[in-house]
Amino acid sequence: MSSRFSLEETGPRIEGFLRQAIGNAGFELDFAIEPGDDSNPDFENPDITIKFAGRDVELLLANRAELLLALELVTQEMLRMHSDDHSRISFDANDYRALRIEELRMSAIAAADKVKRTGAPFRFNPMNSRERRVIHIALRNEHAVRSESLGSGPQRGVVIYPAGMPSLPEPPPSEHAGPHLRPHGGHDRGPRGDRPPRREGGGGRPPRGRPSRPRR
Repeated sequence: MSSRFSLEETGPRIEGFLRQAIGNAGFELDFAIEPGDDSNPDFENPDITIKFAGRDVELLLANRAELLLALELVTQEMLRMHSDDHSRISFDANDYRALRIEELRMSAIAAADKVKRTGAPFRFNPMNSRERRVIHIALRNEHAVRSESLGSGPQRGVVIYPAGMPSLPEPPPSEHAGPHLRPHGGHDRGPRGDRPPRREGGGGRPPRGRPSRPRR
């Protein structure tokens, strides 16, 4: 994959945007804009990697790196990047990316094993395009199963099927899917029937609001 986003041209734009965003938010963070990390070339090979450190780095990684990924997304929007190019710029902290890739890879293998045993399709919770790609690549040499993206927008996820099974119909945008695997942990049941703690990238959150008070 040839480089389309260079440090010389794109780096200063990213730096200016991030310094303003971090300053406005009051975070104590440092960052370095570096050439892309190719330690996992089969899964992602970004042109530019932005690595964060500092006192508030754990805030970026809380809730499955929700803030880190949000900051990455708004930076990509600032650069007016097409969604197909989002993998070319990667935000990272404390090696989160490498750990997440391995977690998704192992979850894909476990889900594929369950599909082989049961003959039933398995549907992951919604996840972003980069994480869906990890699932697809992790299973590309599996001949007894196949993976396919299903859904649209923020509800788009991955379904693993037995190799000869037809695809499920596309759900309506408002449909809430049933049990999924939460690759980073979650309240839904995983491939082995256990209940790990909460899901990347994509699971539903419990409803907010004040609990109802008992009537007197």
